[in-house]
Amino acid sequence: MLSGRQDEQQVVNTPPPAPAFPRWKAHLTSRAVSSKLYTMENAVKELREGAGLSQSELGDEVGVSRQTINSIERGRYLPSLPLALALARFFGTSVEEVFDEEK
Repeated sequence: MLSGRQDEQQVVNTPPPAPAFPRWKAHLTSRAVSSKLYTMENAVKELREGAGLSQSELGDEVGVSRQTINSIERGRYLPSLPLALALARFFGTSVEEVFDEEK
């Protein structure tokens, strides 16, 4: 007969159940979806340079880091709707003038 302590060890050593599907499939699927559906050109760099601002100065104006502005300009990051609106308002233009999926 097992003591209470041995029973606890058996429960602790039980392996977790296997996931319903391999994690790598979910990763590949989300990566493929995000790279195909959400590509968008933007005019942030041109607008920023036209205003004579550095990435850091623009980031300070709209409340994000220089790195975020850099990633947006390079197309590696799609801003949230509030950030897209803040950028458009800062430049005195519409979101459609700043971000265009058909450029």
